[in-house]
Amino acid sequence: MSLADFGNAGKWVKELWTRNISEGMLIVDATAGNGHDTAFLARLVGASGHVFAFDIQKRAIENTRALLEREGLIDRVSLFCESHETLRKYVPSQIDAAVFNLGWLPGAEHICTTRVHSTRAALLSALDILKIGGFVTLCVYPGHSEGEAEKQMLLSLARELDDKLYDVWAGGYLNIQAKPPLLIAITRRKRQN
Repeated sequence: MSLADFGNAGKWVKELWTRNISEGMLIVDATAGNGHDTAFLARLVGASGHVFAFDIQKRAIENTRALLEREGLIDRVSLFCESHETLRKYVPSQIDAAVFNLGWLPGAEHICTTRVHSTRAALLSALDILKIGGFVTLCVYPGHSEGEAEKQMLLSLARELDDKLYDVWAGGYLNIQAKPPLLIAITRRKRQN
């Protein structure tokens, strides 16, 4: 696959998921949205894995449920119309990965967005239950004020993570004049330095 095949941040992150998520894994989709990422993850984890998907908007959960039912994947997913900061209350064990696609629900009003405080709490909760060798991806969209605040908070938090426990990578487009998306990937080290 060449760089030209990726095209956007969403394709980059899906390539990471495809290479690192396999049958039987437990995944948190912290931002279900319209369900496209949730369905993609449900296919990757297979019949023996499970996805725990969160969204605070009822419309997002309804859209996700409808898509999963159409694709025959609903039995691989638990849906929660809750803030992602509550994930520890619903996820029963350690997870292999957590994914965040921050911002607002595609096709909806831009009034309801992910927020700095809940995103921070959710990420810290996900890291607490992340298995050794597991990972977290965050697609950050700084084109609006809350998105920019999330970006700054996440970069600051990521820099503070213990490098004996985590590897953190951040990447994005350098030649786009508008505020381009940023992809952050955090991996829990298999062994300490």
